[in-house]
Amino acid sequence: MSIIALLPAAGNGSRMGAAIPKQYLPLCGKTVVEHTVAALHAVPEIDLVAVVISADDTRWDELAWHGFERLLVLRCGGDTRAASVCNGLDALRAAGHDAQSWVLVHDAARPCIAPELVSGMISELADDPVGGILAVPVADTLKAADADRRIAATRPRDGLWQAQTPQMFRLQPLHDALVDGMGPDITDEASAIEKTGQSPKLIHGSPWNLKVTYPQDLHLASLILASATIDKD
Repeated sequence: MSIIALLPAAGNGSRMGAAIPKQYLPLCGKTVVEHTVAALHAVPEIDLVAVVISADDTRWDELAWHGFERLLVLRCGGDTRAASVCNGLDALRAAGHDAQSWVLVHDAARPCIAPELVSGMISELADDPVGGILAVPVADTLKAADADRRIAATRPRDGLWQAQTPQMFRLQPLHDALVDGMGPDITDEASAIEKTGQSPKLIHGSPWNLKVTYPQDLHLASLILASATIDKD
């Protein structure tokens, strides 16, 4: 039975306001997606890193992927993240992967993920009946806003966690949950699993597991990656 990392990378990253999709933006001498793939490829427990891109993506082939022998490119990206994940899972099943294989869905725009964090997650969830996600407890005070962007209420943060990726579930159950629960309330893989009545486990993540969403995030990501390089040296 395989352990597969699946990266949906067919989005256009509209919130970045850039001319190219955010996964292809330059970051510390490479692109964002190159850092992400390299981090997951460095996890020894992962048998395959599958990246879902758009059928008409021309930028992927411009990158150098030498030495990534466990990398698979799936040109079946959809119009939404959920659709890309579903299409990727379909492609994996068609290629003969076991329906009960573990799949770790990870944002292509989270380039600072630490391989050892993923290894720990895999170890903790290996025998779990449902699966789980990386997440961090909410530390800031939460405010609800009204239509005029004034504070309408303060929300208690006790018990609240901020979801990250990877999110780790069995291949076929995740596919079925996404298909059956598809809708605006499904904002990540865990929410689809929750909709089936199951409760994914929360695995303590890291504040450094940053998702590149806005322009300033690139600068933060560069600092995190530079710090990680210094620590290794």
